[in-house]
Amino acid sequence: QVQLVESGGGLVQAGGSLRLSCAASGIAFNIYAMGWYRQPPGKQRELVAVITMGGITNYADSVKGRFTISRDNAKNTVYLQMNSLKPEDTAVYYCNAALSSYSYWGQGTQVTVSS
Repeated sequence: QVQLVESGGGLVQAGGSLRLSCAASGIAFNIYAMGWYRQPPGKQRELVAVITMGGITNYADSVKGRFTISRDNAKNTVYLQMNSLKPEDTAVYYCNAALSSYSYWGQGTQVTVSS
């Protein structure tokens, strides 16, 4: 059974930082591309950052220079370090594991940035 469990969300003031974690089980983690997506209130889910099995990263323009995605294959965990947070970063953040036609999602973690 595949499980992706996010943690680390919460309430933070603008300019603050949070670190999200996503622990995966039930998959060969090291061969999956891992991503973070978010869904702001009333909006569509959007890509935040992705990291390939080889460690290549890609970011949404809105978070470049502020967010960093990383992975620890020994711990089957992907991280999202979020710095200089803005109120517009408020959203439910979801972890995703993707390989070919396979795609798995976590349950999401709420991030709220107050102004």
